[in-house]
Amino acid sequence: MMKQTLFMMLALLVFPLALAGCATAPQLQATETPATPLVLENALAGRTQGYGTVATLFGDKTRFAVTIAGRWDGDMLTLVEDFRYEDGKTERKTWYLSRIATGQYRGTREDVIGTAAVRQDGDSVRLDYEVMLDTALGRIRTRFRDIMFLERNGTIRNRATVSKFGLNLATVDISLTKIPGYGVP
Repeated sequence: MMKQTLFMMLALLVFPLALAGCATAPQLQATETPATPLVLENALAGRTQGYGTVATLFGDKTRFAVTIAGRWDGDMLTLVEDFRYEDGKTERKTWYLSRIATGQYRGTREDVIGTAAVRQDGDSVRLDYEVMLDTALGRIRTRFRDIMFLERNGTIRNRATVSKFGLNLATVDISLTKIPGYGVP
């Protein structure tokens, strides 16, 4: 009985650490060499539009379209994101990204818990933040890790992993392009 209790306690301590190794931030593939460094206030000021998918651990996929209106005022980048999902549902999210140093930002959004850490990482930009998501199982606290980069054709890519207790639950992949003729709003 004592051995079983000790084993269970050890398993409860080790299991979360083992799962933590499963949750890795998205990486650039060898074929995805960015054309130039992504600078958020340059890339996202103005209007962009795009399409994306959310793919869950269980194989479910949801497609969506997004239009983003971005405004840079010299210190803060405001991104108003309008999403339209394939089931007809719509939602609006607004990011406020304050530059705190060269290549570093602090981000907030209505569903982000605390603040998002946003930083330049070579030619890409990384975001790390937590969100309360509504799921079929109820509201759960999840961690998002994004990587954003410019492809050679000028497309902005955003890939994210969504995890809980270190276990990857979903991936998000978005491709964005500038809407011609729209400058800084």
